[in-house]
Amino acid sequence: MLALLTLLTLLKQLNKLKSVLLFTGLCLTATMASAYMSNSVAATSEQQASQNALKQQLRIVAMAPHIVEMLYEIGAGEQIIGTVDYADYPAAAKNIERIGGYYGMQIEKLLALKPDLVIAWQSGNKKSDIEQIQRLGLKLVLSQPNQLTDIAKELRTLGQLTGHQQQAEQVASRYEKKLAQIIDTNSNKKPLRLFYQLWSEPMMTVNKQTWINQLIDICQGINVFADNPTQYPQISIENVIVAQPDLMVMPDEKSAAPQPEIAWHKWPEIPAVKHQRFIHVNADLLHRFSSRMLGGLDELCGKIDLHR
Repeated sequence: MLALLTLLTLLKQLNKLKSVLLFTGLCLTATMASAYMSNSVAATSEQQASQNALKQQLRIVAMAPHIVEMLYEIGAGEQIIGTVDYADYPAAAKNIERIGGYYGMQIEKLLALKPDLVIAWQSGNKKSDIEQIQRLGLKLVLSQPNQLTDIAKELRTLGQLTGHQQQAEQVASRYEKKLAQIIDTNSNKKPLRLFYQLWSEPMMTVNKQTWINQLIDICQGINVFADNPTQYPQISIENVIVAQPDLMVMPDEKSAAPQPEIAWHKWPEIPAVKHQRFIHVNADLLHRFSSRMLGGLDELCGKIDLHR
């Protein structure tokens, strides 16, 4: 009987020992796994930092003003080695070497700069220039913001390309928040029929498929030429008389040759003329695909409000 009790006691002690060993083993395994995970995260972070450092050394040719603005916004402006004639913001952009303009790109100058990355505007640069850059084997990325929300997407994409992800995310999030605020502020305002005089000679406007029309919509404006089949139609005084806008919007464009003014006072049968409802807005802000556009949008909505 004594021997049996002794045996049972030994078995209990062995079971306790096994439990302790099992618990200790699990703790060691968890500790080792945690250490491995920490080391892996550290290694991944170091690898990411190394990749970003390399990306931040890329030599970039930016073939449109909005691309230049976005790169500066995310902290990659100093990487730009070539751009176009009309890229003038921020002030530092004016010191970048020019390799083209509305007339096209000077491919020889572009090649001489030996860029690591060329960022082109898909619908704004000449198709032949883009195709030639592709044939030459240069790394090419296309920018094409069509919707207002695309600006945030492009900022994030440029951040990934240039190793400035964190700053790009901050700028993109700030842009999205401000855009949402402007949309919410203007959502319940009384609609107002307006004519957007994009150009005076020849007289041109915009239809509903354009970037500018999206801005008009947010401000609760009704574009009287929205249904025109052409995105940027050439129109006449007679067309405007028939459309009967209650407000005329005149964007102030920077151009080598100032546009002639139209003597609208000759046509008082137009409601906007009869009631002297004309507003001027900053085309440099409204017509560019960058976060600065929000300042122009705010101004447009505010000036439209004065005539509701």
